[in-house]
Amino acid sequence: MVDNSLDIGRMQAETSAHEVSQAQPSGRRDPGEQGRFRMKDDEMMKRIRMAYEADDMNAFMKMQMEMTSPDFVEEYPQSGERFRGRDKIAEMNSSYTAQTGSTPKAKLRRILKPGDAWVIEGTIDYGDGVPVNSISILEMGPDGKIARQTDYFANPFEAPAWRAKYAEQMQPVGAR
Repeated sequence: MVDNSLDIGRMQAETSAHEVSQAQPSGRRDPGEQGRFRMKDDEMMKRIRMAYEADDMNAFMKMQMEMTSPDFVEEYPQSGERFRGRDKIAEMNSSYTAQTGSTPKAKLRRILKPGDAWVIEGTIDYGDGVPVNSISILEMGPDGKIARQTDYFANPFEAPAWRAKYAEQMQPVGAR
């Protein structure tokens, strides 16, 4: 049976919301980019927790800016949108409330570190010709076999017009 519940529980932050804006990247040097740091897994996990626990979308967006590369790409396969460039994505996110009239609230379910899970993206056609996007998270047990699987399903949706100036159009993902 697949666990689709959303009540995994909130992870508690180890630091206050004020520290979200004060956090600085630390980690090991990335030999491919002079002067750049690559975050260690534990540092990345801590910063993700801080971003969510701040319960402040501005702090969340600031943390995202600090954690992403300048050429960051974000894709919405269901609507066929690709957003390229950290600054453009930040501008789009900043305009969300004014464009939609709502302010999102993000809740952290859990974080799986590299090596603890596999993430699989796919599509499913239930026979009606509508490609339903799917994400499966496979968690490994101590024996190296899959011990838990969590699945998410999302129907395609039309991209809102206000995001067009930020997005590159791509073909929405279809069932194969």
